[in-house]
Amino acid sequence: MIVSMMKSTVPPSLIDRTTEQSELRALLDGGTHKLALLTGRRRVGKTFLINHLWPSERLFLFTAARTTPEVNRRQLLQDLARWSGEEIQPEDYPTWRAVFRLLLTFRAPEPLVVALDEFQYFADGDTGVAAVASELNAVWEEQRPERPFVLILSGSAVGTMEALAAGGAPLYGRFDWRGRLGPFTYWYAAELAPFPDRRDRAVAYGIFGGTPRYLALIDATRPLADVATGLMLDPHGEVRLLVDSALDQEDGLRDAGKYRAIVQAVAQGQTERNEIAQRAGLQNDNGLRDKLARLVELGYLEERRNIDAKPNELIRYGVADAAFRFYHQLVAPNLSLLERYPADEVWAEVVAPVLDRYMGLEFERIVVQSYDRRRGALGLPMVREWGRWEGTDRMRKSLEIDIVAPLTDGRVMTGAVKWNRDPVSPTMHYAHLAMLERAADAGRSWAHQALKADAPLLYVAANGFTPGFAEAVAESGHPTMCWTLEEVYA
Repeated sequence: MIVSMMKSTVPPSLIDRTTEQSELRALLDGGTHKLALLTGRRRVGKTFLINHLWPSERLFLFTAARTTPEVNRRQLLQDLARWSGEEIQPEDYPTWRAVFRLLLTFRAPEPLVVALDEFQYFADGDTGVAAVASELNAVWEEQRPERPFVLILSGSAVGTMEALAAGGAPLYGRFDWRGRLGPFTYWYAAELAPFPDRRDRAVAYGIFGGTPRYLALIDATRPLADVATGLMLDPHGEVRLLVDSALDQEDGLRDAGKYRAIVQAVAQGQTERNEIAQRAGLQNDNGLRDKLARLVELGYLEERRNIDAKPNELIRYGVADAAFRFYHQLVAPNLSLLERYPADEVWAEVVAPVLDRYMGLEFERIVVQSYDRRRGALGLPMVREWGRWEGTDRMRKSLEIDIVAPLTDGRVMTGAVKWNRDPVSPTMHYAHLAMLERAADAGRSWAHQALKADAPLLYVAANGFTPGFAEAVAESGHPTMCWTLEEVYA
């Protein structure tokens, strides 16, 4: 039996979210009534953020449950009474309008923040949420003495919540602040999983992604293999259970099993819609298109296009969430093995041998984040659009270039990313230039630009380069950056 890997010794504190912290705190300092909208899928830390911005005596936070609006209304009033120590009878506030009027005038003229989390559960369905928002808008328009007051509407039903601020919605034009939380980047993920070895930090990000809820369970004082096995492979692993049930808990996803089949098909390499339909056993119709769009909206999948793709070219899909990619690529296909054999043996014999290959794509994602994080300090040019290129040359031979990034100064930066264990030789550089030549010969205009002498090259090799690599690159005349994990985590 694998022991729990949960860490529980250090009090939790805010990581990253610096922009959201400063902007939300500033709302209460404004001295007037402010309305804010905070969205983001489950487990990215919305409630945690709100809970750590203001003293408890200045913040009333209510998290609605997936139950009836009436139950939530009564529970909100009971929680408010308990928090404030004041007597509040739910029967005195029979409608949402009455509840909102109470909240907006509560403890006036003292500064107060009221956060209504999972606001979508205040009503039944999107139409009902709009009706509740209309009740709030009616109260918001009423005249009252000014005071430092912030009302935050927060929720994980991203589409439903963001529709509250859309044109024609009852609260359109009312929000003083809007934000959407996403998972942590590799850099901030390492603060929650600070393994001493940089390679382990990168692999941890490749396995668990940037979802704070998953990362908070990691004990970085233990070997990474033990942590990953205990949390992600073991049948009782907490992250495994969270990932497996995540789509079931997303609001508005009917037939969660179909969504799960779609994600698994993409994780296993079926990137085009027709391929996904065949692997998932679904019709390639508008229903599948809508499901793919929903998964992209929630951040589980991402759309991938070549940098020069025409509007009518097929969209490729990829798994945007590393934890989902790892689960569906390396855990779900081995469920029967994990039922029969110890999880640490499955890790050693099945997962560990392919982990380096798995990390190739995840390391490309880390490199993009690293460049954007270090750009200002290093004086690097801004990237207009990050991309890669997959296709064929004039002879119909395969071409794959890890980095194709048009810059704001008009140049095109290209490069290669290797999750290597042995130092990379100049062969990588020569192979990259040869692929650019083949792409240019096939009529790709970006490749012609990338071959110009002033076009930058970015080479990233996790475990470094051979001594002759820098000399070979210098002979090409291109401005070149050669990074290892040391630079990525600098």
